[in-house]
Amino acid sequence: MPIELSRTFEFSAAHALPAAGEGHKCRAMHGHNFTLEVTVRGEPDPQRGWVIDFGEIKRIVAPVLNELDHALLNEVAGLENPTSENMLVWLWERLRPALPGLARLTLSETPGTRCTYWGETQ
Repeated sequence: MPIELSRTFEFSAAHALPAAGEGHKCRAMHGHNFTLEVTVRGEPDPQRGWVIDFGEIKRIVAPVLNELDHALLNEVAGLENPTSENMLVWLWERLRPALPGLARLTLSETPGTRCTYWGETQ
């Protein structure tokens, strides 16, 4: 019986999207209060009754988000064009090795916009 559980994190950062077309408002420097939802899928441990401790997810995710929080994302190695899509791949590559069962990541720039990544398997 596979179960998915999710934990949400917040961080603030600035970026510009250099590949956006001339005159596009996102080409200029701007900031967001990002929300990242980390979802893990797996079988609950028979003794503990959970797939993974929510605290373990936080322990793994927090150092990665600390690299992004209050940063200029364009200056982070690998995020020179920090679209939501590129940010999710960057995050996946850093979280997947330490987070067994990582199923998907969802990043929101605003309450009404979000992007989801399921890794290379989808």
